Amino acid sequence: MMRINKVPLIEILTLRLKNSKHISRIVVASSKNKVNQPLVDHLNKLDLDCFTGSESNVLKRYYDAASLYKADAIVRVTGDCPLIDPKVVDTVIEGFIAHSADYASNREPPTFPDGLDVEVISRKALEFAHKKAIKSYDREHVTPFIIRSRLFKKFYYKNKKDFSSERWTVDEIEDFRLIEKVFAIFNYNFLISWEDVINLRDTNSDIFDINKGFIRNEGSMMGEGQKLWRRAKRIIPGGNMLLSKRSEMFLPNLWPSYFSKAKGCRIWDLDGREYIDMSIMGVGTNILGYGNELVDEAVKKVVAKGNMSTLNCPEELYLAEKLIELHPWADMVKLARSGGEANSIAIRIARAASGKDKVAICGYHGWHDWYLSANLSGDNLDNHLLPGLEPLGVPKNLHNSVFAFEYNKIDQLKEIISRHEIGVIKMEVSRNFKPKNNFLSEIRKIATEKNIILIFDECTSGFRQTNGGLHKLYGVNPDIAIFGKALGNGYAITAVIGKKEFMDFAQNTFISSTFWTERIGPAAALKTLKVMNDLKSWNIITEKGLSIEKEWSRIAMKHNLDIGISGLPSMIDFKLNYPNWLKYKTFITQEMLENGYLSSNAVYFCTEHNDEIIKDYLIILDQIFEKIALCENNELNIDLLLKGPVCHSGFKRLN
Repeated sequence: MMRINKVPLIEILTLRLKNSKHISRIVVASSKNKVNQPLVDHLNKLDLDCFTGSESNVLKRYYDAASLYKADAIVRVTGDCPLIDPKVVDTVIEGFIAHSADYASNREPPTFPDGLDVEVISRKALEFAHKKAIKSYDREHVTPFIIRSRLFKKFYYKNKKDFSSERWTVDEIEDFRLIEKVFAIFNYNFLISWEDVINLRDTNSDIFDINKGFIRNEGSMMGEGQKLWRRAKRIIPGGNMLLSKRSEMFLPNLWPSYFSKAKGCRIWDLDGREYIDMSIMGVGTNILGYGNELVDEAVKKVVAKGNMSTLNCPEELYLAEKLIELHPWADMVKLARSGGEANSIAIRIARAASGKDKVAICGYHGWHDWYLSANLSGDNLDNHLLPGLEPLGVPKNLHNSVFAFEYNKIDQLKEIISRHEIGVIKMEVSRNFKPKNNFLSEIRKIATEKNIILIFDECTSGFRQTNGGLHKLYGVNPDIAIFGKALGNGYAITAVIGKKEFMDFAQNTFISSTFWTERIGPAAALKTLKVMNDLKSWNIITEKGLSIEKEWSRIAMKHNLDIGISGLPSMIDFKLNYPNWLKYKTFITQEMLENGYLSSNAVYFCTEHNDEIIKDYLIILDQIFEKIALCENNELNIDLLLKGPVCHSGFKRLN
């Protein structure tokens, strides 16, 4: 219904088709969806036949329309082809008749511009396909089943010169702008021939650069999630709300991108395909697996009673008491709903309590100004999870307020403290490596001696190796600690806990937010803590991680591959130490996806990952490592094995 000179594209298409010598009737076969009503209304005004049928089962829609209108042969032209040429249509029809074919087209192989595809199908072939085609792909795209079948006589019309690289279809806004410009140049003569457009291209080739870069018939090769991802990138910066879930971080152009449901460690995409998640499990949010029935039931109960009100929910107090019970060194708690918020709350409190602005950090602590300001003087955060983070939009006067030091490098911290008035040390207890040479104890000692407030960011590490913070494992207590991710098993809840002498300063500075008072988060967290305690989930997922670490090493050694393994046991990752690593990582994800696994080089374990799942995963990984080894030995070419672009390595702007 997009309009060119006030005329909808569908009307332009039908105007052109009316000039065919052999078409006896035009029927627009749309779907039963209220969003299509303006299309139906317009066609009725034009006195054009419009049939509405199944949205996804287009083969059935075609068959039902053909049956209703008693068609002997059906000419199939898709609605995104406003430059369809009636002479080309007639030539294909004539070939269909002359060869007594069941199927004829000009698209096998394509020699005409994309947007001039014509198919002619006998009623017999259409009926057979309707009765026999089972695959959803065949039913969505109408003719693939017929094209593959050896039962039908076929005729293919080829142009003498190959123009298949030209794109005149309208799937994207760039396509529309090209067609709009073409018709404008011809003074909105909607009956120009396709040769007229080719001649225009020969004399004004720059016009046709508008929609370069799209792949012919790409839509037929894309899943529903991939199509949505392309739409999302047009109206959502980066495509989504979390960098770690962007498709480009895993498998550009091929990642399913969206889920319809999730249960245990399994995810179903929008096309109904089921995958086992041997990847990041909701970015570490679901230690108990997706859709844990006990946690979900607790949430349903509070939703039924009401999530928000003018009064406070008692669950926030119960959760605060439970977190202090698990961490006796702490006296007070502030709740939030995201890790970035909790980190900012902790920094605000600590700066207020210390009376000093400058902070020394080690690790990843979110997206807020205070953290990214470390990069105002260079790429200081490159070794803290995400390289390439530009501090655009961060006030320049925050320069030299945050200083990064590397894990296990105590001398770097001492140097920072000797040169700056540091009031706060903020760090992850451990992410990729274990502490060495009493690293954590030394930091605790320095913080105490220098009257510096020590914050442990346990958003990621909390409840993964102990019943609470990872610092309990090492016997080193901070002044403030932060928890998130796994705390609510997928529901939004984070917590800042700390000593009263510091936490009381939250009353002296303004820290407040409406949705920190909703009920779902605390209710989910309380039930999650209970279920984790009952299962001793931290032991289960740690044992799985330690086991897979040995298996990764074994498989790599078997194929003589140089592997590096890091991370907490329950959220472990590997890297093959070769220049082509990103290509290998992409290949691993690609091959795992084809075998029904969402998997890359990292596994965040949950209690639902059973031995059989892990065993099958390792069998597939063994086969993939074998091919990677052949690539390293120059017996295979990794570039020829990849079916799409290489994944991103860190933060990268998406166009």
